[in-house]
Amino acid sequence: MALSGLQIYKLLPQTNCKECGFPTCLAFAMKLAQKGTELDKCPYVSEEAKTSLAAASAPPIKLITIGAGDRAFGVGNETVMYRHEKTFVHQPGLVVRVKSDAADLAEVAGRAGAYSVDRVGMTLMLDGLAVEDAGGGAAAYAAAVAAARAAAPGLPLVLMSADAAAIDAALSGGAAAEKPLIHAATASDWQAMAEVAKKHGCPLAIRSENGDIDGLEALSEQVRGAGVEDFMLDPGTKSLSADLAAATQLRRLALKKGARALGYPIVSVATAPTWQAELVRATQAVGKYAGVIILDHFEPAMLYSLLTLRQNIYTDPQKPIQMEPKLYEIGSPTPDSPVLITTNFSLTYFSVAGEVESAGIPTWLLVADSDGQSVLTGWAAGKFDAEKIAKTVKISGIEQKVGHKKLVIPGHVAGLSGEVEEELPEWKIMVGPRDAVDIPNYIKNVWGA
Repeated sequence: MALSGLQIYKLLPQTNCKECGFPTCLAFAMKLAQKGTELDKCPYVSEEAKTSLAAASAPPIKLITIGAGDRAFGVGNETVMYRHEKTFVHQPGLVVRVKSDAADLAEVAGRAGAYSVDRVGMTLMLDGLAVEDAGGGAAAYAAAVAAARAAAPGLPLVLMSADAAAIDAALSGGAAAEKPLIHAATASDWQAMAEVAKKHGCPLAIRSENGDIDGLEALSEQVRGAGVEDFMLDPGTKSLSADLAAATQLRRLALKKGARALGYPIVSVATAPTWQAELVRATQAVGKYAGVIILDHFEPAMLYSLLTLRQNIYTDPQKPIQMEPKLYEIGSPTPDSPVLITTNFSLTYFSVAGEVESAGIPTWLLVADSDGQSVLTGWAAGKFDAEKIAKTVKISGIEQKVGHKKLVIPGHVAGLSGEVEEELPEWKIMVGPRDAVDIPNYIKNVWGA
């Protein structure tokens, strides 16, 4: 049973040390009761209090880990309905499904394990492979899982079968060490599936049909009663509207109503006949509120879109992705190469650097500390002004690297040119283009003129 803020406060040290980030122990207790912080932020809480506060401090949605080793991923532990309230924490795993009797099973597994794209300095990858039992018996399924593991070592797996014996055979064949997700236990076979999950220590997905939340809650109680603590919820929906309704209801019941039986991550089988339709379902699942998303199509355009969307949604809105503020060398710049300055918002940096690099123009690129904000946002917030630009130039060492004193500022802050000249009287301040795509032409036709 959840404790109130005052009940939690009575169990805290009541020193008001502020080391937890809150002004008083009472403020910390109130936030803890609202699931807005974690108990381990209090450095002085006693072991007895930790035990008593376990229920109050436990996240409303349990953290479940799938896989083992470097590519294992965790889902769950979310505390808000909307990312602007705090942030979303554990991004959903994107998993490609292949049938156990597919002639290209090993090829698909290998492609899934190797697939990656680079975006704003980060490497984005698929998270796993789902091997669906196509029939043929337990031995055939175990052999298929073994082949997938061999083709993509270390890639987390989802074992999909209605046959507990087939799952058991695959796990007994060595897959258990990799802690795959077992999918799925239903009302008709949950005992056998729960027994296999307990035997091998693997997480289990439980599934209802057509968004039956009451049935899913009852099944959760049964599985927990059998001693399985790590599981996920598959509402078994098959359309966009049903996906959205079930996922929203499950999230709200866990967060707002304290429904412990539903406080587990969601599995979304977002498959569709075409990759375009699948992309639509999966896109919705990324935002609303899947923990694992199973896909049937290995289409690069779809995968890149989903990886990019996921990165955007699961970036803390209060902490944008940013670059280290410093002087960057694009190509092999010389003392005669142009000098550009921009902010340390990563998307801004990679837009500018990408255009310059693709044009083959060696350039010095100064990156100012704007707290990760873009040029216009940084200017509006006072994080990218004449003083900051001048300071960046002075501490960068650029003056010792070039034989000229020409600095190009972004076109969006052209109005700062006069102020920057006052701060850097020895430099000629030039106003560059507003868009990164126009930088190569600007350097060729304006900078050297």
